[in-house]
Amino acid sequence: MEIPQSTFDRMAESMAERESLLSPRATRNADYLRRSGRKREEPVIRPPFFRDADRIVHSKAYARYIDKTQVFYLVENDHITHRVLHVQLASKIARTIGRALGLNEDLIEAIALGHDIGHVPYGHLGEKFLDELCTEHGIGGFRHNVQSVRFLDVVEDCDLTLQVLDGILCHNGEVHDRSLTVEGEADWDSFAEKLQRIEAGGDALPLTAEGCVVRCADSISYLGRDLADALEVEVIGDDDLADFPENCMDLFGVTGRGKEDFREVNQRVLDILIRDIIAVSYDADCIAFSEEASACVAAFKEFNMDHIYGNRKLLRNEGKIRFMFRYLFEHILEDIEEGRKDSPVYQDLIDTSWASRGYIAAAAPEERVRDFIAGMTDRYFEWVFQQYVLPARVRSRYRGW
Repeated sequence: MEIPQSTFDRMAESMAERESLLSPRATRNADYLRRSGRKREEPVIRPPFFRDADRIVHSKAYARYIDKTQVFYLVENDHITHRVLHVQLASKIARTIGRALGLNEDLIEAIALGHDIGHVPYGHLGEKFLDELCTEHGIGGFRHNVQSVRFLDVVEDCDLTLQVLDGILCHNGEVHDRSLTVEGEADWDSFAEKLQRIEAGGDALPLTAEGCVVRCADSISYLGRDLADALEVEVIGDDDLADFPENCMDLFGVTGRGKEDFREVNQRVLDILIRDIIAVSYDADCIAFSEEASACVAAFKEFNMDHIYGNRKLLRNEGKIRFMFRYLFEHILEDIEEGRKDSPVYQDLIDTSWASRGYIAAAAPEERVRDFIAGMTDRYFEWVFQQYVLPARVRSRYRGW
């Protein structure tokens, strides 16, 4: 059913009125930039950044979030965070901050939902091994934020806006910045320069205030959550909590160093840091933490790095996982070079209907291997490895005694 023109006009007026209430530093829907514009825009019902969020959610890469590791791989526990939950939490936190600051929530949501699509099986450990292999094979290093852009902009060719792609590219949850200011021009040349800089191992700040908010929200979303998950799966214990920073104890109101004392630490982290950013950033030209909160975020990240991400309990299968990555890379590359159409890389990437034909035609074999492995879920990664390593069973009418 068509919307009556009078109704449509009132909707357009209502949207314009809402946008007029946004902060001067908010990104306006009319400022979007899209490379091709193959499809007609409908800015009243589905503004451009809202449409981008839809395109991301309906991508194949987004669907694979469901079984991507956040931190704790090879752990059978349905209550810990997987990548799909992390991006939802980051989106919720960023939209809360963005709403209070009068920013464009549609743009925030699209950036947040797409920012970790480039993560590989087994999280940052897998990223480390794939980085080694990509470097050895002469296609540069591997960085998941670049890969997120590659999946959405090249492999699936979602035709996203510049502002969304820039926010995804420039998120960086591994570093800590007290204050973020926008960087770059709203053009594709500036985006290409940032992409090249990050591929070379550097960093770049987002083009929009919305992108800066997502970059901060990414850190807020995992600090306390990763600690809560580590306690849930018993990767850390009381001996580790004895080293929890004093300034974090004070800011987040943790009164003891037993596991029970940290039961609500994630809720406190979220509430205090969200309020802190809003208070500091409201009348400023940046997105920033207070000095006290910034010091706590830095100390909290260092604690998590030392006691969780580098914990030997978590890394006990490191050698096996490195072998699996190397074995799969070499054998999948051989399948492509030999044109083995029954290989999973043909069945689940090269010959699919959803992969861009332009990408398939232009990508070198090593690049296709990189993208195929990077796109795998943890379980699919293990399944493909088993197909290569384990002998195939032959069904027989006679099944034994």
